[in-house]
Amino acid sequence: QVYLVESGGGLVQAGGSLRLSCAASGRTFSRYVMAWFRQTPGEAREFVAAISSSADFTYYADSVKGRFTVSRDNAKNTVYLQMNSLKPEDTARYYCAARGNPRTSDYHGAYDYWGQGTQVTVSS
Repeated sequence: QVYLVESGGGLVQAGGSLRLSCAASGRTFSRYVMAWFRQTPGEAREFVAAISSSADFTYYADSVKGRFTVSRDNAKNTVYLQMNSLKPEDTARYYCAARGNPRTSDYHGAYDYWGQGTQVTVSS
C-alpha cells in the first residue's frame, strides 16, 4: 500500500510558476513509476507527466511540454511537478499517482494508487 499526499497548489497569475510536491509513504517508493494527472469538473482525468522509478525517463503531455518538469527524490519519497509559464487552461485539480508496473503510462487506469489532489488556479 502506498499513500500519497499532494501539496503546493494555489492561485497564481498567468505566466507565473508553482511547484507541486507529492509525498509518499512506504519503503518501496523507489520501485514505483510516478505520474501527475489533472482534472476539471465534468471532464475526464488528463495525463500531465510521468517519471520512471529511477528518474531516467520522463514523459509529458503535449500541452505541458517545455513548461512543466517532473522530478523525484527517492531518498525523500517525493515526486515534484515544476510548472512554469502557467496558463488559465492549466487550472485544474492535480493528482499524484503511483504504478507498480515498471513501464510509464499516460492512462489513468494503469495507476494503482492516488492522492487526494491539490487545486491549481491560474488567473488571466
